[in-house]
Amino acid sequence: MNNEITIREAVKSDIPVLLQHEQEVVKAERPMDPTIRDSGVKYYDLDALMENPRATVMVACDGDKIVATGYALEKPARTYLDHKTFAYLGFMYTDPEYRGKGINGKIVSALQDWCTKAGLIEIRLHVYDENDPAIKAYEKKGFKKHMIEMRLRTEL
Repeated sequence: MNNEITIREAVKSDIPVLLQHEQEVVKAERPMDPTIRDSGVKYYDLDALMENPRATVMVACDGDKIVATGYALEKPARTYLDHKTFAYLGFMYTDPEYRGKGINGKIVSALQDWCTKAGLIEIRLHVYDENDPAIKAYEKKGFKKHMIEMRLRTEL
């Protein structure tokens, strides 16, 4: 590992690596959500995110190696809120070899900077309740728990 991790916007030639990272996200989340299918899972439309002027995909690189990812996407807010749109963060992934080194925090900071430049004052993300390391990382960046989603799976 180099001492210098760089953060940059993703480019189309990064997509093969990003698709591998997407599958690592799916693999990591599957134990926390038994409803995720066993195969053929695709979370993100990376081409659309990269082409959208109201979105950005960021990567952290150790030299030429992409070691972490994240995106910000402007979404419409509920009509009763004090803001019309907000930034949603997703695809937050760090290569296991690079975890615990503050790289996710650098990605989040870069995404926050993009949000500020885009005029977005509200930033949200989803994280599984059991994912304590991720929750702690987001809390370090100032995120606060906001709402709990509950569900019930019934038998057919």
